Amino acid sequence: MRALEPWVERPLQSFLAESAARLTLLMTASGQVVAQHGFSRSLDVMTAAALGAGIVASTEELARLMGGARFEALVHHGAHQSCLLSAFATPRGRWIGLVVFGPETSVGIVQLFFERMVGDLGAAAPREPVAAPALAEDFEHELNASLKALFGR
Repeated sequence: MRALEPWVERPLQSFLAESAARLTLLMTASGQVVAQHGFSRSLDVMTAAALGAGIVASTEELARLMGGARFEALVHHGAHQSCLLSAFATPRGRWIGLVVFGPETSVGIVQLFFERMVGDLGAAAPREPVAAPALAEDFEHELNASLKALFGR
């Protein structure tokens, strides 16, 4: 498990132990990775973050167009693994969780412990204002690598 913010580690570790999730990614609404578990390559993390943030933004816009409330979570069931994608509020802004899990657990268990993790993150988050985001030195290189991976160029 890797976390950019130390206060995220304990809630995420508890979630992983209780939920039996295979992969987990926590990111800001803009797709900036805050913590991840289970990914073997950084390019996979960046791609998943970009896709997850895009999916959440798209579904939120669809909900707005339909005049409804935000969709808070999406679940995709697969034969061998499933995925939970959920946006949630934190004292540090709106975040997104992406969780991949297999048949060794259930969507209900994953959702239960995900909601507990969201509460634990809210309690653990520092209360001082968030600093303005700064672009990493290699942001352009990482962005180009992600785009090449996504679109094959």
